[in-house]
Amino acid sequence: MTVLFYFILILNGIAFMLTAYDKHLAKARKHRIPERTLLGFVFLGGTIGSGLSMLIFKHKTSKTSYLSRFWGILFIQVFLVFMWFYFNSSK
Repeated sequence: MTVLFYFILILNGIAFMLTAYDKHLAKARKHRIPERTLLGFVFLGGTIGSGLSMLIFKHKTSKTSYLSRFWGILFIQVFLVFMWFYFNSSK
């Protein structure tokens, strides 16, 4: 369980930094990090880090297509965690 905790912690840190760096690139009008990459980190478990970075740096907060995919991934993750706890608590 400890390994999983550190994996998620590192993944969220990377997702946070990637989103912040993409904001920096956007301001500098340089080549950006693909949304597929940013959402890939969200999908793998970097939801909290990416979400915090979006709020702090106000990045991708008005792009509806990105937000709908972000919230869709978050909804699926919450549902899967709920189901995991539901089925494992009944034993």
